[in-house]
Amino acid sequence: MMLFPDTETVPIAPGAVLFRGAVASQAVELLKRVNEVIAQSPLRRVVTPMGKPMSVDMTNCGEVGWVSDRSGYRYERLDSKTGRPWPAMPEILMEIARECADRAGYAGFTPDACLINRYSVGSKMGLHQDRDEIDFTQPIVSISLGLPITFNFGGDTRSATTRKVKLEHGDAVVFGGKSRLAFHGVGTLRRGEHPLTGNHRFNLTFRRSL
Repeated sequence: MMLFPDTETVPIAPGAVLFRGAVASQAVELLKRVNEVIAQSPLRRVVTPMGKPMSVDMTNCGEVGWVSDRSGYRYERLDSKTGRPWPAMPEILMEIARECADRAGYAGFTPDACLINRYSVGSKMGLHQDRDEIDFTQPIVSISLGLPITFNFGGDTRSATTRKVKLEHGDAVVFGGKSRLAFHGVGTLRRGEHPLTGNHRFNLTFRRSL
């Protein structure tokens, strides 16, 4: 699958890069597969270990799924909402994650989890680290579909200087290496209308949990 013939590459930090519009041509098929996953494992609003509801709706596909509740953040093989294994990761999602990682210099990436977040107007994600995985040599691949949002990418501490990057429909971000544990998040989703996602934004985050 060729994703990058005319893609602008934007360095964010050492080990972190944005591929502008990399998956835009695949967006219709991606959203079709995402909706198939949602039909099997519906979106839900989870809470943090402190009991605070997150502002995004989420689900997963892959061998494992990322979950959050008062017991903590973790990966589980079964969807507690359905009592069944998470839906298998669609092949097109796997291929895109691999190709993005390879293009960023992380060859051999094989994600076992894809976290699907749906942002509504007013949704946001505070600065955090992705550190529930075992092997931090594996990168994170993040795909944006729908409405634009501001991506905040920091450093090793929450108080480190943050770079702000606008993420648009079809963008792909990959971070690993020196930036694997960088604090990152997104600002508030503003009101808008996208022809494929309406007044929402979808974020697909690919991870290797083990």
